[in-house]
Amino acid sequence: MRPSGRAPDEMRAITIETGFTKHAEGSCLISFGDTRVLCTASVEERIPPWLRGKGSGWVTGEYSMLPRATHTRGSREAARGKQSGRTQEIQRLIGRSLRAVVDLEKLGERQITLDCDVIQADGGTRTASISGAWVALRLAVNKLMAEGAIKEDPITAKIAAISCGIYQGTPVSDLDYAEDSNADADANFVLIEGGQIAEVQATAEGATYDEEGLLRLLRLAQMSCAEIFKAQDEAVK
Repeated sequence: MRPSGRAPDEMRAITIETGFTKHAEGSCLISFGDTRVLCTASVEERIPPWLRGKGSGWVTGEYSMLPRATHTRGSREAARGKQSGRTQEIQRLIGRSLRAVVDLEKLGERQITLDCDVIQADGGTRTASISGAWVALRLAVNKLMAEGAIKEDPITAKIAAISCGIYQGTPVSDLDYAEDSNADADANFVLIEGGQIAEVQATAEGATYDEEGLLRLLRLAQMSCAEIFKAQDEAVK
């Protein structure tokens, strides 16, 4: 039995509230159960120096967790003067994931930054960030197209992410904190609608697993991401 009482393939409730902030070109508050992440997309008419003159844009991500997003207060990374290795790794993952579904040449010489700020954490913050960041990006690109700033849609597909793991010997989908902190194996899947895989992070925590175990986690991830794609569709209509 899972701590939450969910079936092995049952996700937490997903909600996506768009237009959550006033000034960003695209924004949403995404919730996977008690995990809540504010995702905003900011369009800037500039690009990194190494891209100048190449006719290509850029999509990048930033990630942070508010001090009381968890059970106890964590210090702000800005107060410590540097980002943790975990934060840097997650924001690179967000950027890679979104660039996997964007034609950067069609975007033109501009940058879109996806800021993912965790308001409340209960497991799966990086996967919720990627899923919500796509929605914010979609809304920002829609605005650019409506204004005539770009002619062709640079977004090639939807992308979503989900955490799956082996908990007490059973593969399960959408780990919450109680499961994530006690899982035998933990995997994050970033999947593109249509069947392509953008990234897989899979780690044996308490016990190793075999090929069949990994394939069962992948199948759970595919089913879960299909649900996320539907939620994204509804959010951006």
